[in-house]
Amino acid sequence: MKPSQQTMISFYENLGKLFYAIAAADNIVEESEFNALKEVVKSKWTKVDAVDDDFHSDAAYQIETVFDWMNNEGFSDSKTCYNEFLDFKNEHPSLFTKEINSLIIKTAGKIAASVANINKSELMLVAKLSLDLKKIV
Repeated sequence: MKPSQQTMISFYENLGKLFYAIAAADNIVEESEFNALKEVVKSKWTKVDAVDDDFHSDAAYQIETVFDWMNNEGFSDSKTCYNEFLDFKNEHPSLFTKEINSLIIKTAGKIAASVANINKSELMLVAKLSLDLKKIV
């Protein structure tokens, strides 16, 4: 069964939380991290499916919108964002195919590597993510 439009929008919103959690793991979100995210959203995530949001733009842009909102609001709790993503993943395991999981890891890695020195906190969270995506609920 194909997921509903609202489920897919929530999927992208939760990816925004996840990628924010990666960027904020060291308590600093660099502009280069957001730029890396925007590049991957445009080149990869918009090609995943053809779901539009309520404003008739590709729902994948919700990733950027949520990330940017959290950053502008000064939301700093990376752990909460990460756990909310995991809760969504556990509620909707069918959305997390091998290909999607691979794209999630690649996106998280690009965000972490976008700053000259990969931060240990971010690298550890990307490694944890890789393990969590392999877990079957």
